[in-house]
Amino acid sequence: MNWLNYHHLLHFWSVAREGSIRKASEISGVTSSSISVQLRQLEKALGAQLFRKEGRGLVLTETGNKVLEYANEIFPKGLELLESVRAMKADRPVELRVGVRDVMPKLMAYRLLEPVFLSGKAVRVVCREGEMPDLVTDLSIHRLDLVLADTPLDPAYKIKGYSHLVNQSGILIVGAPALVARYRRGFPKSLDTAPFVLPTTNCRLRRDMDKWFHEQNLAIRVVAEFADSAMLKIAGSRGLGLFAVPSMMRQDVESMYGIAVLGPMETVEEQYYAITVSKRVANPLITSILQMAGPGNKKR
Repeated sequence: MNWLNYHHLLHFWSVAREGSIRKASEISGVTSSSISVQLRQLEKALGAQLFRKEGRGLVLTETGNKVLEYANEIFPKGLELLESVRAMKADRPVELRVGVRDVMPKLMAYRLLEPVFLSGKAVRVVCREGEMPDLVTDLSIHRLDLVLADTPLDPAYKIKGYSHLVNQSGILIVGAPALVARYRRGFPKSLDTAPFVLPTTNCRLRRDMDKWFHEQNLAIRVVAEFADSAMLKIAGSRGLGLFAVPSMMRQDVESMYGIAVLGPMETVEEQYYAITVSKRVANPLITSILQMAGPGNKKR
């Protein structure tokens, strides 16, 4: 009986998703020449060509696309197996490796992770912040178990993933008490020419805020833009400008930063997603996060 070399298949899977051997090499830490050899061995074992060159990249042949369909099922199943076995080892902490999108409010990220720490289980959470492409890459090769983000998984990413809507919140405009008092009368029309500190334009909330300002015919004055949500709140609390926070985080932000609430941004809502590569989640810690969602799971 001929046995499939799953190590070769794993490298094929990485090249298929990245579109080039070089990119797959950078992610896996294996040399390009080694990956090329293993791809040729896989093609020899299968008796078919899996890639053809197109420009500087590689594209899948018809057989390659069929093999990719199976690989997309095989490796997420392997992850389910690892999570299931980890969960059975009651004598050691259950580990959860979480990626948090850099533009996501960290107070919200912690709130989403809170069920893990309150689960009563022995846990070890490894949490890191990063840009979405890097986090999705690490999720796809199982360096991460979960990604928390303010948007669902974009179909442009070449991985099979599941975006679970775990929370959503309205948005409030807040600021230092003296600044809020200055613009309270006539809200929201009073915001015309008001100073604001805003998230950067790669953030969904920023795009929604810009749209709201336009709909309200407001020409605000952008004093500063911050990718880091904590730095934005510090600047806003010091009176640099008004800013926006999720309404469900109102009490936390008021107590931590001493700010006052000006009013709601009607029609603006922020959503938060937990992204996994498997539809069936065996890790009980991830399950505790997804239980916050109820219905509303979205497959990428």
